[in-house]
Amino acid sequence: MIETAKAVLSNFVKQIPPTIFGAERVEHIAGKIHTIPVNDKLHIIKLMNHILSTMLERNASDVELGGHATGNFVWFRVYGDKVRVRDLPEFTNDESALMILSLLNQNQLKSILENKNLDFSYTFFYEGSQKDVRFRADTYFDLDTLALNMRAISAVPRPLESLGFHPNAIQQMSHNYIKFGLSLVTGITGSGKSTTLDAVIDYHNKFDPAHIVIIASPVEYVHTSNVSIIKHREVGKDVLTFKEGVIQCLRQDPDIIVIGEMRDPDTIMAALEVTDTGHKVFSTLHTSSAVESIDRIIAEVNPVEQERVRNRLADVLISVVSQKLIPSLDGKRVLAKEVLMVTPSVKAAIKNNNTSEIYMMINQGGPQGMITMEQDLLRLMNERKISKDNALAYSNNKTRMLQLLKAI
Repeated sequence: MIETAKAVLSNFVKQIPPTIFGAERVEHIAGKIHTIPVNDKLHIIKLMNHILSTMLERNASDVELGGHATGNFVWFRVYGDKVRVRDLPEFTNDESALMILSLLNQNQLKSILENKNLDFSYTFFYEGSQKDVRFRADTYFDLDTLALNMRAISAVPRPLESLGFHPNAIQQMSHNYIKFGLSLVTGITGSGKSTTLDAVIDYHNKFDPAHIVIIASPVEYVHTSNVSIIKHREVGKDVLTFKEGVIQCLRQDPDIIVIGEMRDPDTIMAALEVTDTGHKVFSTLHTSSAVESIDRIIAEVNPVEQERVRNRLADVLISVVSQKLIPSLDGKRVLAKEVLMVTPSVKAAIKNNNTSEIYMMINQGGPQGMITMEQDLLRLMNERKISKDNALAYSNNKTRMLQLLKAI
C-alpha cells in the first residue's frame, strides 16, 4: 500500500513544470488535483490514514507533515516531545502538499489558497479500535511550502470529576447551580483546554435537560445528545464566524453556549452580551494564568470601551481555570491548574482595576475551591508526580514557587 501510494505521489509530482516555484507549486497542485483518478486518490488517503494509525498506536497526540521545517520527515508529538518518525516514508514538499490537499473539499481548497491557513476536521475508521477517530487539523504555509498539523481527539470525554476540581468549583460551573455567567478555560496551545470543555459538556449531558450549542473552529469531539440536546456549529461550515454564531444563538433557545475560543474583540463583546442576556457561557483563551485572562479580555477591546467591559466582565464572570500539561515522572504528562472563583472581593478588584490583588485572593481561597498554579504544582511534586525542576519551570510566579519549595 505504501509503495503504491508513493508511486502515485511521485508520478503526479513529476508532471509539475520545473518553471513553477514557491507557493505557485501548491496552487498548481490544487488546480490539478481533480485530474487524479479516483483509485489513485484513494491510495493517497489510505497512506494518510496509515500515518494517523501509526500515530495512535504510539500514543502520539499530534502529527506534523510537510513544510520546509520538517526536512521531509513525518514528526509526532509523543508525551510532549516532538520527534522524527524515521520508520515512516519521507515525503518531498510537493508530495506532502498533494497528500494534504487530498483531504480537502473544493471550498477548503479555495480557502487555503486565499487565506494561507485553514482549520478543519478529519475522520477515518481506525481498525485498532474498530471506531471512527476524529482529528483537529490546521494547514498553513511555511516558507512557501504547505504544512499540516493534526491532533487526535479523544474518543471518550474524560469525567469532570477525574480532573481534580474542588467540589465548589464544579458547583460553580454547573448550570443547575448557576443559570447564567461566564466560565473560562485558559492555557497555551496543547494544554488540554478542549478536553476540559468536553468534560464540562459531558457532565451536563448526564443530568441537565438543557439545550447546549457548541461553536468551534473546528468541532472536535462530537457529543451525542443524552439528557441534554447538543448542537455543533463549525465555523466556516455551519456558521461564518464565532461572532455570528454567538449572535445567532439568541434565536435558537440555548441554555448553555460553548464558544471554542474568544480570539478577537468582536467575539469577546458578543460573549459578554450573550452572557448578559441570562445564558451560561463557557469559552477559552490563550493565557497562562487567571489574572492574565482578565487583563487580556479588557486589553483586547478599544480603550474607550475598556471601563464598560471591565464592569460588565466583573458582573458576569463566574470562574477561570488556567491549566498546563506538565511532564510527569513516568514519562507522560499530568494536569496542573489554577482555579479562580469570582467572589465579591474578586469582583471589586476587577471593577477597581486592581487585578494585581487577585493572585493573593486565589492563594487564600482554598475553602472556596481556589488554587494557584504554584500551589497545584507543589501538590503534584509532593505526590511524586512531577520533578522539582519542572515544578519551578512551569510556574507562573517563580518567586512564589521558590518560597513554597523552601518551606518544605
